[in-house]
Amino acid sequence: MKAVTVVPLQQGSAALSDVPEPPESDGPVLVETLAVGVCGTDIEIVTGQYGWAPPGKERLVLGHESLGRVLEAPAGGALAKGDLVVGIVRRPDPVPCPNCAVLEWDFCRNGLYTERGIKEHDGYCSERYRITPDFAVKVDSKLGVLGVLLEPTSVVAKAWEEVERVGSRAHWEPKTVLVTGAGPIGLLAALMGVQRGLDVHVIDQVTEGVKPELVGDLGASYHTGSIAEACPDPDVIIECTGVPSLVFDAMSTVGNGGVVCLTGVSSGGHSISVDEGLLNRNMVLDNVAVVGSVNANRRHYEAAADALAKAERPWLERLLTRRVPIDQWDQALQRKPDDVKVVIEVNAP
Repeated sequence: MKAVTVVPLQQGSAALSDVPEPPESDGPVLVETLAVGVCGTDIEIVTGQYGWAPPGKERLVLGHESLGRVLEAPAGGALAKGDLVVGIVRRPDPVPCPNCAVLEWDFCRNGLYTERGIKEHDGYCSERYRITPDFAVKVDSKLGVLGVLLEPTSVVAKAWEEVERVGSRAHWEPKTVLVTGAGPIGLLAALMGVQRGLDVHVIDQVTEGVKPELVGDLGASYHTGSIAEACPDPDVIIECTGVPSLVFDAMSTVGNGGVVCLTGVSSGGHSISVDEGLLNRNMVLDNVAVVGSVNANRRHYEAAADALAKAERPWLERLLTRRVPIDQWDQALQRKPDDVKVVIEVNAP
C-alpha cells in the first residue's frame, strides 16, 4: 500500500513509498485513511529537524492528524464498519509512569511515550492502518472530511481545560480572551472561546484575506499590532505562535489574576531583550499564571468532537483551504499565504 514516509533527521528523504499492510499487533480495528492534515510538526520532520523511526525500522510513516473509515472492527464493540474515526496520537509509555497509568499520557513523566507519525510509531498517512478501539475516537458522520480537524481541536480543548483549571484557583469569571495567531490552532481556540460566551480577540500579522474574515464571521474581533492595543488586560491569553516576543508580551500584558496558556513551540537561537525583574514583579503582584500545554488525551478528543459538532459547518469548511491527493503530497508541505489547514487526501471520501 502507499504511504508518505521519511527517514527522520534526514532532510530530503520524504517520499511516497510502498509499505506492507499494517501489522495486526497495532490493533484489531482496520481503518481506511481518508485524509491527513498537515501542520508545522510534519514540516519539521520532513526537513530533518525532528522525528524518530519505529524500533528496527529506517523510515517513519508520517501523519498524526487523521480521518478514516472503519473497514473491520470486533463484533459487539463501540466501533462498526463504516464509522468515521480519528486516531489518537500519543500512546502511554510501557512502564508506565504515574500519569500514563491513569490514562493521562499527555503528561507522561519519563518521556517513554510514543506518538504516531512523530515518535517511534508509524503515522496515519498510509492507505490503511490498524488501531485499538481505545485509541480511536468516533466522529459525527455529518462532519465528513471536516473530522480531520479533530486532532488540532483536541490540542485547543486541552488548552482551554488548562486555562479553566488554573483560573478556578480563585473566583473566576473571565470575560475577555485574546488569541495570538490566526492559524488553525488560533482559529479553533477562538471558536471555543466564542462557544464559551467570551469576548474573543485574535491578533495576527496579515491585514486581509481569509483569516480576518474567519475571525469576523465567528463574531470575534481581529487585530494587527500589539497585544496591549488589541485587548488591554485580557483575562485569558492563548498564545498559538511560539514567537518569543509575543510570548513575553503575553506574560506582560495579561490582566490581573489572568492566565496565559502557551501552545506554540518556539525554535531556539533567538535572543530578545526582556526586563526580567519587571516581568517577575508584575506577574507576582498581579497573580498571573503561565501554563504550557501540548498534546491531548482521550477526553480532550471527545471535547473536541463536541466543539466541532456545535460549530457552523460552512465556517469549518473554510478552514480547509487546500486538499492535495496523496500522489502530490509534497505540495501539501509548501505553505502558501492564504493557507489555513491543508490536507492530504489519501482515499476519496
